[in-house]
Amino acid sequence: MTDEQAVFMSRPFPWAPGMETVQDWTEWAAGNRQIEISSQSPKLTFTSPLFRRRLSQISRMTVQVVHDCIEAIPQAAECPEVFASFRGEIGREGDINTQLIQDKEILPASFSLSVFNTPIALATIALHLTRGYSVVFPAKQDFPAAVSAGIAPLLCGDERNVLFVYADEYVSDCYDSLKSPEGTVKPERGYEPLAFAVMMGLHKDSDCTVQLTVQNIKDVCSTPQHLLSYLLTHTA
Repeated sequence: MTDEQAVFMSRPFPWAPGMETVQDWTEWAAGNRQIEISSQSPKLTFTSPLFRRRLSQISRMTVQVVHDCIEAIPQAAECPEVFASFRGEIGREGDINTQLIQDKEILPASFSLSVFNTPIALATIALHLTRGYSVVFPAKQDFPAAVSAGIAPLLCGDERNVLFVYADEYVSDCYDSLKSPEGTVKPERGYEPLAFAVMMGLHKDSDCTVQLTVQNIKDVCSTPQHLLSYLLTHTA
């Protein structure tokens, strides 16, 4: 991607605990509101009770934001998805580690829902998406690398649009012993439960209106929160 080449993004479709209105997100983007640090999850009333009954917070958030994006931009249903997360199914992984320590075994059903691609895979099942997906684990929390992975299929000419999805869930108390030098594993921004979906393309149209260049990516995609705030303040 050259310095002159641009990528365009749609308005974002976010979900987080306690954030229920457009005004809530406007205040958050302005730094005047915080996301609740809790395990609250979206209800997913558009899915069957049997499907959603065992889903984790991150999976529920992922299904919700992909659903919201497709509802507003039907074209997004025809896009391949690129899913990025720093921690994946960390709650289920903690439960599995606890079970392994206590019982010396892991239940297959628990393991099958703990793998890194679980959230986006469940979204494709729930919403009948067939274009396929990729998952990205950004090393050392290098979020610009994750965004670049989402842009790559556009630059090489394989896709006209991509649905980029980010999600991370509440960090449970079982990880409290792994404290940062500041004394917490849950700072106000960085470890809050948050998900959002955004459609990306190489051409500006009625859906993708926010332009990013190489320098933009370095500047506004340093963290998921930074990118989301930028998109919220640059789209109607």
